[in-house]
Amino acid sequence: MTNKIRELFLLKQDLVFLNHGSFGACPKPVFEAYQAWQLKLERQPVAFLDQSRDIISNLKPVRIAVANELGASSEDLVGVTNATEGLNIVAHSLKLQPGDEILTINHEYGALEKTWELVTERSGAKVVEVEIPLPLVSKEQFVDALINAMTEKTKILFLSHISSPTALLFPIEDVVAEARKRGIISIIDGAHAPGLIDLNLDALGADFYSGNCHKWMMAPKGSAFLWARKQVQPLLEPLVVSHGWTAQSGGPEQQGIFGNSRFLDCFEIRGTRDPSAWLATQDAIKFAKLHNWSEKVKHADALARETAQTISNLTQLPLFSSPEFCAPQMIAIPLPECDVDNLKRRLYEEFNIEIPVFRWRGHCIVRISVQVYNTREEANCLVDALTKILNLGVKES
Repeated sequence: MTNKIRELFLLKQDLVFLNHGSFGACPKPVFEAYQAWQLKLERQPVAFLDQSRDIISNLKPVRIAVANELGASSEDLVGVTNATEGLNIVAHSLKLQPGDEILTINHEYGALEKTWELVTERSGAKVVEVEIPLPLVSKEQFVDALINAMTEKTKILFLSHISSPTALLFPIEDVVAEARKRGIISIIDGAHAPGLIDLNLDALGADFYSGNCHKWMMAPKGSAFLWARKQVQPLLEPLVVSHGWTAQSGGPEQQGIFGNSRFLDCFEIRGTRDPSAWLATQDAIKFAKLHNWSEKVKHADALARETAQTISNLTQLPLFSSPEFCAPQMIAIPLPECDVDNLKRRLYEEFNIEIPVFRWRGHCIVRISVQVYNTREEANCLVDALTKILNLGVKES
């Protein structure tokens, strides 16, 4: 079946791509804008990157466009390469002491678990991991578990907004509010959230939030943001010190490139780099609006949920949550005990299906991501392939 939306993307035509949630997929017009920025850079690199010429004026409209999408001020966010980088900036900036506790849950992304492992090794602080029992069927189940774990030693609350392994959309608002009351710094991993759910960062009220634009916002790879509440921006130090850095105690005579915004100075200007992916993010936002994406994704979400339920019916294994806690368009589906590496390989080699299959805390999981370019035929292809490989629905004689 012809899929006109699919023709707007660069994906291989014969590939059943059910993994938009990992790295996204960039539409052709957005990729062309990305290449145009790169070409402009190479044609006059000095003018493009010089702080007194093009770079400042080029970066500002991107921050404004992204901030408008996320319910934020353009003075409170900066472009970074990916959410992991943004969250590392925060984690390595905060001054922790022996005995301090970082409160988190057992659904976090592996790279950030390693980040906090390094931070605690260096500081003597401790990670306290709260188990969120499955299936998640109530807001209280999540909120109470975390609030009950907060103590006087809790200095940081670190949570995924949408979890990578279980694809759950967590009701973080009340927990963030409670952390603020107790003077606990809240850091949110929003890697999957931008473009997938409606965000209002100012209203959420976390201290720090980092998310990817290259996933569901469909920007080129290497486009993400770090947002920081204005009152806590002075806590941050760049991982790379460059011309934009100014000392915390700098007075009026040390006015930076962006005037009185040390936050923008430190993180917008980070030495010689190609910012084209970030600059093209504004084109990704325009693409989504031009094609009425917010309406089209409703069908994609419905298809993801129907497919997940079909597989759950075949395996007779319940999904990880009730519907309100499933992220839109992306669902982690438990599978019977199997060789996950072999299953992933066979899905790709025999059925040309690109989809993550992995083991997480005793569960075998396939995580489906359905974007607007996906079809019901592709979803059925996954169901048929899993049925064949895992003998789903076949009764033993």
